Amino acid sequence: MATIKDQLIQNLLKEDHIPQNKITVVGVRAVSMACELTLVEVMKDKLKGEMMDLQHSSLFLRTPKIVPGKDNNVTANSKLVIIMAGACQQEGESCLSLVQLKVNIFTFIIPNIVKYSPNCKLLIVSNPVDNLTYVAWKINGCSKNHVIGSSCNPDSARFHYLMWERLGVHPLSCHGWVLGEHGDSSMPTTRF
Repeated sequence: MATIKDQLIQNLLKEDHIPQNKITVVGVRAVSMACELTLVEVMKDKLKGEMMDLQHSSLFLRTPKIVPGKDNNVTANSKLVIIMAGACQQEGESCLSLVQLKVNIFTFIIPNIVKYSPNCKLLIVSNPVDNLTYVAWKINGCSKNHVIGSSCNPDSARFHYLMWERLGVHPLSCHGWVLGEHGDSSMPTTRF
């Protein structure tokens, strides 16, 4: 008969544990925290550096497990996959000029992600985010509520911060949004 200590150790060492709150970030940039965070990046040195930064700060983030990899099999059983991957925009270049290149990247990435995490939600952060969110939905072939784009949410948060800074009104008390396509064609709106 196994002791409680043996049962606890056995459960901790179990290899086939499926995480309940796994988040995958494809294309490492500034990243967030989760119960298990998986990073996928084709640039090996960038992946290693970002992983080490997160591991070293995990005490403060309470992120117990950070898994890096170039192969999409590390993304298996993710609940949320944040896609930041794509070609970098050069100075003076429109993000719309990179759409076809990024579509090609998404055409490769998304089927591989869905292969390992068929029920995941996709959060698209790559620009032009609105166009690529639509592309991700079409490539994925899932229901439209499984693909979300960050759209103008970061712009709206900045707008709230600027109103707070200028007017002295707490950002949660501001009722302004940035509407339109994320980028040069967006516009701020307010309601006081």
